[in-house]
Amino acid sequence: MNLPKRYLITSALPYANGLKHIGHLAGAYLPADIYVRYLRAQKRDVVYVCGSDEHGAAITIQAMKENTTPKAIVDKYHEILKENFKTLGISFDIYHRTSDPLHHETAQEFFTVLNKNGDLEEKDTEQFYDEEAKAFLADRYIIGTCPVCSYNNAFGDQCEKCGSSLSPDQLINPRSTLSGNEPIKKKTKHWYLPLNRHEEFLREWILDEHGNDWKANVLGQCKSWIDAGLQPRAVTRDLDWGIQVPLAEATGKVLYVWFDAPIGYISATRQWAKDNGKDWEPYWKDKDTKLVHFIGKDNIVFHCIIFPVMLKLHGNVLPTNVPANEFMNLEGDKMSTSRGWSIEMEDFINDWIKKENGGDSMVDVLRYYLTAIAPETKDSEFTWKGFQDANNSELVNIFGNFVNRTFVLMHKLCKGKVPPLHIDIMEVEDDIMLAELSRSALKVQDLIEQYKFRDAMFEVIDLARKGNKYMQDKQPWIVAKQLTEESSSNGVGREGAQKIIDNCMHICLQLTANLAILLDPFLPFTARKMCYMMKVVDKMLDWENAGKAKLLSVGYSLREPQLLFRKIDEAEIAEQVEKLKIKSQQVEENKAADIQPAASPASTTPIVEAAPEVVKSNVKPAIQFDDFAKIDLKVGTIVSAEKVEKADKLLKLQIDLGFETRTVVSGIALHFKPEEIVGKQVTVVTNLAPRKMRGIESNGMILMAEDKRGKLHFINPESSIDAGSNVS
Repeated sequence: MNLPKRYLITSALPYANGLKHIGHLAGAYLPADIYVRYLRAQKRDVVYVCGSDEHGAAITIQAMKENTTPKAIVDKYHEILKENFKTLGISFDIYHRTSDPLHHETAQEFFTVLNKNGDLEEKDTEQFYDEEAKAFLADRYIIGTCPVCSYNNAFGDQCEKCGSSLSPDQLINPRSTLSGNEPIKKKTKHWYLPLNRHEEFLREWILDEHGNDWKANVLGQCKSWIDAGLQPRAVTRDLDWGIQVPLAEATGKVLYVWFDAPIGYISATRQWAKDNGKDWEPYWKDKDTKLVHFIGKDNIVFHCIIFPVMLKLHGNVLPTNVPANEFMNLEGDKMSTSRGWSIEMEDFINDWIKKENGGDSMVDVLRYYLTAIAPETKDSEFTWKGFQDANNSELVNIFGNFVNRTFVLMHKLCKGKVPPLHIDIMEVEDDIMLAELSRSALKVQDLIEQYKFRDAMFEVIDLARKGNKYMQDKQPWIVAKQLTEESSSNGVGREGAQKIIDNCMHICLQLTANLAILLDPFLPFTARKMCYMMKVVDKMLDWENAGKAKLLSVGYSLREPQLLFRKIDEAEIAEQVEKLKIKSQQVEENKAADIQPAASPASTTPIVEAAPEVVKSNVKPAIQFDDFAKIDLKVGTIVSAEKVEKADKLLKLQIDLGFETRTVVSGIALHFKPEEIVGKQVTVVTNLAPRKMRGIESNGMILMAEDKRGKLHFINPESSIDAGSNVS
């Protein structure tokens, strides 16, 4: 096998707009880390790059939500993500960021080369524009009714309720998130990458050249896109947060995030080379470089169709493989941070690692389970029960049990030293077990080279399982009883009995050393703990030692055993399941209470105070009178009001309806102080189904009017009226 001269491995740049969940970890980062650790153990020239994706509408929208600037958002989440990855053992050679000046320089140079070579097209198009905010609207700055499921707050690029991909033109009653107004269409000029020119190249390169070695899910998605016909894709956009387009006539325009983000792999490599006194160019320009992108399936098109076209036009190497993973679901539903149905890396670290004495072992438990259920060919599912079972049944009962028994018996039966191997009394079982060392090493290596990490890890655990069976069949603790007798019942004598024990323990110890090597790419913290117990340096973990039967020297003293993993009990799992449910409920409650339009972030064009104007009609679809007649509206009087604990937007109201006093939770705390509204009369929907918000049951809803500036006003009678009066 002719090996490449060097390897460049990338993981998809995560958006620095919030915490990332373990589904992201399983999709693009853990598989890459396993592969990179294996390549390093093989002593191959490999560089693993990643970094925060810090441009695009997702960043500015998060800045709106947190009432701060995009710069503050990326600075905050870049550091959190970088630390999360480090804690979970993701061993980047560099974790860069796209806000860095070197990246801006690299991306602008890339655009300039393509533009000068005539590889881009200029087009005048009409795009949505907010007249009040005086800004063109990115897809995520437009919300409206989803044409598929009728959800009222679908984004211009996707409906988060039904998952449908959309365009702003498809939304029903679109409105700007900056002002709440209906946007208009306005002409603007942009630069496009004409993908349609490169269909033949892509078809030959992907389907013909890589049709036999790329994953079926990757090839299938690429073929679907190419067969449907590729269209020019905008390289620039009207936005004030991003990399400025390096042209005099492009003031106020930035590079589209899909264009600038993958160039982040190149700028990260440049920064790594600068930091380490290396030359970055061979990694991107020498044809003897193996470039591998690890991504989730939502990034296949960008990394297999769009970015390769960019690389080809710029004169760079093309990816050798893009082993994209499918999605990981959670407890029977799609994992989603926006819906609160997720396990953030930060939360796992706080709950399982920082609270744990020797928390590195829990890092490896997570790495193990995510690899065992990796969505390599189809969507998979994380369950807390599965997490518990994988730890208790496999890591504790199989792997940890074998290593612990080996060390305990070695200290008890061999005085804490590696015993000799007596060739003269070798049995068939001994030869088979030794042969398994080299066979397993070759099998694991072959599977990792094919990006089949789940199967490769299974081979490692299966080797430990065979070790357990071998030890159980040999029963050295039974043979040891013969050493206290004058003669052996089976005729081998005291010396023969000791030799049987020595051989069994020698083979089990050599097997333990091999397990550490094979396990290292998957569970690096556990492998190093095993090295400590064996009193060997980490260099033993070099792959050239895998499969060898003489790794631990005869007579060498080993340390006392340490438990590699602990049992996880039912109470811990029940706590996590309940925490997930509570978090999801709180997110939904907060969404229900969030009735204001988003404010404009400090870095965007400020919303200018305008003279009052006629409000444009935004009438909902017609309903029948019978539908309206079902609503029971009554006048109520607020008799008490108080803030809901840990909920900035919620007030708990007691409302006198004449015939009874009801509790109503309302999202008006940002508009009114509790003491200001006691005694106010309000219009109440009294036959709305009860709903719990922050643990409080709300029995009704008060009607409010919202002006164009987002200020709320009570809908109440002109003069005082009896509580409980009907509104009709």
